[in-house]
Amino acid sequence: MIIVKKSGYLEYKNFKFRCALGKSGIKKKIKEGDCITPKGIFKINKIYYRADKIKKVRTKVNTVKIKKNMGWCDDPRSIFYNKQIKLPSKFSHEKLYRKDSLYDLVLVLNYNTNPIIKNKGSAIFIHVAKNSYKKTKGCIALKKQDLIQLAKNIKKNTRIKIN
Repeated sequence: MIIVKKSGYLEYKNFKFRCALGKSGIKKKIKEGDCITPKGIFKINKIYYRADKIKKVRTKVNTVKIKKNMGWCDDPRSIFYNKQIKLPSKFSHEKLYRKDSLYDLVLVLNYNTNPIIKNKGSAIFIHVAKNSYKKTKGCIALKKQDLIQLAKNIKKNTRIKIN
């Protein structure tokens, strides 16, 4: 089990990585845009990656290559809320294909996925951190090399405990 602690560290087996968390800390997530990293136990649904920046992701989890027209819907008014979408879209979304390196490698957690509840929050990812480990909008962020190392070592049934 991967353990994410309020102190800003992620631990898995014999690894301990510094990480950035949501601006509002770890607690029970209330709504879309609250900047809370949700407390709980989650699975990793998929791993998205930029093939032009990371040649091959070695992992036992299902992977998806990020294309320029891919996004993630964070608009509760859409039937595609908290799902991958094709861009352009008239609904609010995040682009998965970014100029910076934040989404070069993205582990998608199964937060608010089954069933999807409108306004409960979307796109809880483990992604690449900014150099200063700047706080996120609710995601967990690791240094790129640490994230690659983590992806290599996890399995399909690996759980993440955020507390």
